[in-house]
Amino acid sequence: MLHDPNRVYVFDTTLRDGEQVPGCQLTTPEKIEIAKELEALGVDIIEAGFPISSPGDFQSVVELSKAVSEPIICALTRANKGDIDSAVAALKYAKRPRIHTGIGSSDMHIKHKFNSTREEILERAVEAVKYAKQFVEDIEFYAEDAGRADIQFLAQMVEAVIGAGATVVNIPDTNGYCLPDQYGSKIKFLKENVKNIDQAIISVHCHNDLGLATANSIAGLQNGARQIEGTINGIGERAGNTSIEEVVMILKTHQVLGLHTHINSKNFYELSRMVSSQMRMPVQPNKAIVGSNAFAHSSGIHQDGFLKNRENYEIIRPEDVGFPDASIVLTARSGRHALKFHLERLGFNLSKEELGEAYHRFLTVADSKLDINDQDLLLMMDKSQLA
Repeated sequence: MLHDPNRVYVFDTTLRDGEQVPGCQLTTPEKIEIAKELEALGVDIIEAGFPISSPGDFQSVVELSKAVSEPIICALTRANKGDIDSAVAALKYAKRPRIHTGIGSSDMHIKHKFNSTREEILERAVEAVKYAKQFVEDIEFYAEDAGRADIQFLAQMVEAVIGAGATVVNIPDTNGYCLPDQYGSKIKFLKENVKNIDQAIISVHCHNDLGLATANSIAGLQNGARQIEGTINGIGERAGNTSIEEVVMILKTHQVLGLHTHINSKNFYELSRMVSSQMRMPVQPNKAIVGSNAFAHSSGIHQDGFLKNRENYEIIRPEDVGFPDASIVLTARSGRHALKFHLERLGFNLSKEELGEAYHRFLTVADSKLDINDQDLLLMMDKSQLA
């Protein structure tokens, strides 16, 4: 089924799972604006919403289907006919529609969420896929809470839904519970023990409750998964989803993995800012890849090494993710090398002795100010000339 066995498909759920953050609901025009940017980014699948959940979500799926043409448009459902009928209606304008249906796979969910048995759940899963398949060719099945599911039962469920027509099987770590080696070995087990697994793509959908969503997604890919689900900035319920920009840049940086996506990473920074402002969700400054400090160097030792050769402290070039250039931030921890860099930028070419004197003055200023800007440096140099 896979034309390129090393291609990783990117499934973006910013507009569905990401939008479930309290206070971050988007209007349909806002969703369309983000969807067009996701299309330009090169995502393969956009999960546009959960049509049965509200008239607004239904309408968003309809309008997004009209607005973008390249990515697959996906609609989420539970494993029942009403949900699937609603998704089919919402996807009627999609050039490449996908229905994403599923049900709980862990004993915890089977007993305490569905008050059911493994046998009944298996039957409902198969029925939902067969029913959806009558309307749409591309069916993704999610085995909710797969992270805590019994592996033998999970394998049985995956085999059954692929047999019923699922083209993608999503193995979510719904509660962000797994360690990377546990999650990776789960994917490996399915790859090796589900006899029809070659007829579907395995997808990883990880949550960040323990801060392991990105690590778990990579572990899944290393063990045979070929679709990754996530959001821009890692937004999502509770602690969030896998951050798409992190996974993509890990694959770019570690080419030894032999995996690649069709993502234009230069679009990450602007898209990150758009999602942040429209959802009123600030990005923490130290967030990997897109945080405002991701390429800022403030310690003297780091600055010195960076100025000698960027690669001493930079494994990703800022321009690779569309980031404004790396910054050398002047603080009390900065060294002579960084000060010289900034003073030369402002037109001051100092001798070694003059730089030594300027550095002492700089430290006095830096002790009273958290960070030093060009104005402070000009004032400092002006005062020294007056003296």
